[in-house]
Amino acid sequence: MSVQTRDAARVADARATLGHAGRTGLALFAFVVGLIGLPVGLGVGAMYVMNAGISVTAVAGLVVLACALTLVVIGGVVLVRRLPRWWRLLAAPAVLVLLQFVLVPVTPAVYATNLPPTQVGDATPSDRGLGYEDVEFTTTDGVRMSGWYVPSANGAAVALLHGSGSTRSAVLDHAQVLADNGYGVLLYDARGHGRSGGEGMDFGWWGDVDLDAAVSYLQTRSDVRADRIGAVGMSMGGEQAVNAAATDDRILAVVGEGVEPRVPADATPAPGPRGWVEQSVSRIVVATAALLTDAPAPMPLRDAVAAIAPRAVLLIAGSGEVAAIRDVAEAAPATVDVWELPDTPHTQGLADEPEEWEARVVAFLDRALVPVHE
Repeated sequence: MSVQTRDAARVADARATLGHAGRTGLALFAFVVGLIGLPVGLGVGAMYVMNAGISVTAVAGLVVLACALTLVVIGGVVLVRRLPRWWRLLAAPAVLVLLQFVLVPVTPAVYATNLPPTQVGDATPSDRGLGYEDVEFTTTDGVRMSGWYVPSANGAAVALLHGSGSTRSAVLDHAQVLADNGYGVLLYDARGHGRSGGEGMDFGWWGDVDLDAAVSYLQTRSDVRADRIGAVGMSMGGEQAVNAAATDDRILAVVGEGVEPRVPADATPAPGPRGWVEQSVSRIVVATAALLTDAPAPMPLRDAVAAIAPRAVLLIAGSGEVAAIRDVAEAAPATVDVWELPDTPHTQGLADEPEEWEARVVAFLDRALVPVHE
C-alpha cells in the first residue's frame, strides 16, 4: 500500500471517528435539553391545562413539552445505539433514575413557581349575610395585597388564609363561622393569587412577609385590639400561619388545618431505601424551587411550633395527615392541641363536622384572644 493510500485511509478513519463523536455529542445535547424541557412543559403546560384550562401560556408549555419529548426520544435512541451491547442493559434503570430524581421533583417545583391565574369569583361575604369592606394593604417588599375585612364585635380579629391554587372565596364558610362568633376576619388573596399582586408561590414561602402585612393592617383597625390578633389557615394557609407566628409575636393564636410537610426536615423518613429516596426527592424539590423564586424557604414546622410557645396552636389533621401532625405537635406538646379527623378529607373539617369545628375552633380562639371576664 502506498504512502498516499495509507494517508487517505487514515484521514477517512479520522473523519468517520469525528463524525461518530459529533453525532454522539449532538444526541447527548438533544437529550439533555429535552430532559430540562420535560419538567418545564409538564409544570407549565400540562398543569396549567389541568388547573386553569387552555391559555396562551398553557399552549406554549404544551409546545415545549412536545419538543422536549421529541428531543429525549431521538437523543436517547441515538445514544443507546452507540453504546456497547452490554451497556445497553443500563438504559432502563438509567431512565428510571432520571424520572425519579429529575422529572418527579422538578415538575412540581416548576409549577409552584409559575402559577396560572386564579379568580376570586362572584361570591362575597355579603352572600353569607356579613357586612364587609374591600381592603388593600402593602407588604414590606412593596406588593399590594387585596382582601375583604369583616369588622370585629369583640375586639379580636383573625387573618384567614386560603390554600394553594385558590383565593379568599374558598374560605368564606370559615369566615362566616368566625364572624358569627364576634371575630373580625381579614380574608385576603395570597401573593400572586386572585387580585393580589406579586409572583405566586404555591408552596407558600411568601407567607411570612404577606401575613406580617396582614397583621399590621389589623393593628390599624379601630375595632381591633393589638393584643387580640390570631391567624387561621387552610392547607398552605395553615402552614403559612404556623411559620409566620414563629417570628411574629403579634400573632397570639394559630389554627392550622391540613398542614403538611414543607421541607425535608418536616417529614419522618421511612426506614431503608424508600426513606432515602423520599428525602432525596424532597431535597431536590426544595432546592429547585429555591432556584426559581426569591421567596425564602420556611423553617421546619417542628421548629416553628417550638418557637411559637408559649402561645397556643391548634392543628386539625384530616385523612392521611394524623401521623405527620402528631410528629409536629411533639415539638411543643404543652402548647399545641391536635384535633384528629382521620376519616375527613383534606381541609374538610368544617364541611364534615360543622358543629364540632365551630365549637373547637371558637373555644380555642376565645381562650387565647378574649379574656374570660368579657
